[in-house]
Amino acid sequence: MADLKLTDVGKSYGAGVEVLKNINLDIQTGELIVFVGPSGCGKSTLLRMIAGLEKITAGELQIDGDRMNDVPPAQRGIAMVFQSYALYPHMTVRDNMAFALKLAKKTPAEIDEAVGRAAKVLQLDEYLDRLPKALSGGQRQRVAIGRSIVRDPKVYLFDEPLSNLDASLRVATRIEIAQLKESMPNSTMIYVTHDQVEAMTLATRIVVLANKGIAQVGSPLELYERPENEFVAQFIGSPAMNLLAGEIVETGQVTQVRLEQGAGTIAANIPTRDSDKGQKVNVGIRPEDMVTANSENYAFAGTVEITEALGEVTQLYFAKPAPENASIIAKLPGIHAGLRGTQLKMTADPSKLHLFANGHSLLYRD
Repeated sequence: MADLKLTDVGKSYGAGVEVLKNINLDIQTGELIVFVGPSGCGKSTLLRMIAGLEKITAGELQIDGDRMNDVPPAQRGIAMVFQSYALYPHMTVRDNMAFALKLAKKTPAEIDEAVGRAAKVLQLDEYLDRLPKALSGGQRQRVAIGRSIVRDPKVYLFDEPLSNLDASLRVATRIEIAQLKESMPNSTMIYVTHDQVEAMTLATRIVVLANKGIAQVGSPLELYERPENEFVAQFIGSPAMNLLAGEIVETGQVTQVRLEQGAGTIAANIPTRDSDKGQKVNVGIRPEDMVTANSENYAFAGTVEITEALGEVTQLYFAKPAPENASIIAKLPGIHAGLRGTQLKMTADPSKLHLFANGHSLLYRD
């Protein structure tokens, strides 16, 4: 059992070099929390601060109510799986997994029991006497995870553990991590990744980091369906959400927006106030929610410049007129490779739209 709490946590490197500030986060026993964000946002730094490998320069870290700021890493009850496997090449799988327990002066019987239990969970039983060089990349990563499991820590930390694997191994190992979490329901895990599929499929909750702090915390579907701001809206989901400039012309439970690049108005099932009339907004439409329009009211019209036929879907790239000069992307089910060079009008269901004013969702204001 391990509850973890960060209160106003920050990280600075000398004067004027602030990496993280005001990080407030409560992690409950049994959660799998995923940190995501752009490169350089501090994901791995925050993970290393929790592990004790980086000093916390502001705020407080607690594990099960105990302050951990000045507790050495070995005494925090934490095990970390790194991006690099970091296995000892001259040791067998069994010895790699047992090494930390030998250092802890565990008895041979305790070591054998712990290694056997972890090997069974990770399906490594038949590989225990092999050297790392005789294993695939996915098997080596499982050994690295097993080295953590045998220690029976309070908290597991994963720092981009699948980034060195090829696509097929990444999928297989991701599934294995999900199964591992199900087999250890009371374990607390924190996972850093750049991969949105890993985040969306593994996480109990996702923490999106940006601008030295937390942009939003929520379940994968909460972040996908109800982003608090434009950054989260465009960061979660692939391809990114389209943003179309417009102006609110009718308010109420259903809001009417006149789009700069569309025709007429488009309806959004988002309540607005009388005072919002005339407000400049960005209408967010996910590529997978865009459909061809048959009426004169549409969100966007343009020429398809590029098509990407992916089998189950086709991605259409439209050129967006200046000044934005950014592509609009539609994601249509099936194969539509013949649409390149054609003019299309696109729209979306009112329940699928998002409205942002000054970068923030109108759903979350007071």
